[in-house]
Amino acid sequence: MKEKIKKKLIEYKPYIALSVIGLVLLVAAYEYYHRYIYIFRDPDKIRYIITSYGKYGVSVFLLIQILQVIAFFIPGEIVQMSGGYIYGTVFGSILSIIGITVGSIICYGISQIYGKPLVNKMISKRHLKFFDKILRLGSINSVVFLLYLIPGIPKDVLAYICGISDINLKNFIMYSTLGRLPGIVISTYFGSKIYSGNKIELIVIALLMISLFVVGVLKGEKIISKMVRGGSQSGSNK
Repeated sequence: MKEKIKKKLIEYKPYIALSVIGLVLLVAAYEYYHRYIYIFRDPDKIRYIITSYGKYGVSVFLLIQILQVIAFFIPGEIVQMSGGYIYGTVFGSILSIIGITVGSIICYGISQIYGKPLVNKMISKRHLKFFDKILRLGSINSVVFLLYLIPGIPKDVLAYICGISDINLKNFIMYSTLGRLPGIVISTYFGSKIYSGNKIELIVIALLMISLFVVGVLKGEKIISKMVRGGSQSGSNK
C-alpha cells in the first residue's frame, strides 16, 4: 500500500508542485483582490508597477500574466495590452504566451490533483453546465481550439475545466495556445499603439474587437457546433 502511494506521489510530483504554487498564488490574488483590482483595469498603472522594478520588470510582468490566468477574475486583455504598451507587439506577445502557458499548466495541474470537488467550488454551475455541454459537441481538441479562438468566452475558467476533461496536457497546451494566439497579438498590438498610433486605426481595431466579442457571446456555441459537426461530416464523406 505504501509503495503504491509512493509511486503515485512520484508520478504526480510535477502536478503537485504546480498545484501548490497555483493555490498559493490564488489565495494571494483573492486576498488582495479588493485592495488592488483597480490596477488591473488600467494599462498605465500596470506599466508603472512593472517599470518600477527595472531589470526585473520582465519577471514581474510574467508573474502578473501567470496570476491573471490562475485568478481568472483579472481581465486578461488589459494585461496583454500592457505587455504591448511596455515591450511592443512581438516581445509583449511572446511574454504573454509564456505567462499564459505556465498559468494554464498550473490550472490544469490543480484540477488534475484535486478533481471535480474543487472545480465545482471555484466555478459557477452555469459555466460548468455550459462547458460540459459544449465539450461534447465533437472532437475535444477542435472544440478547445475554437473555445480559445472565439472572443467572448471565459477562457481562463476553461483551463480548470479541461483539467478534469478527456483532453491530455500536451493537446490542451497546443490547441489552447493556437486558439489564443490571434487574440493575444491583437491585444498587444493595440497596447503598443495606445499613445503613439493612429487614433482612427485604434478606433477601428477597438470596434472590431468589441464586435467579435459580442458575436462570440451571442453566437459562440452555435458557431462551434456548426464548425465541429461540419468538419466531422466532411471527414466522414472522404
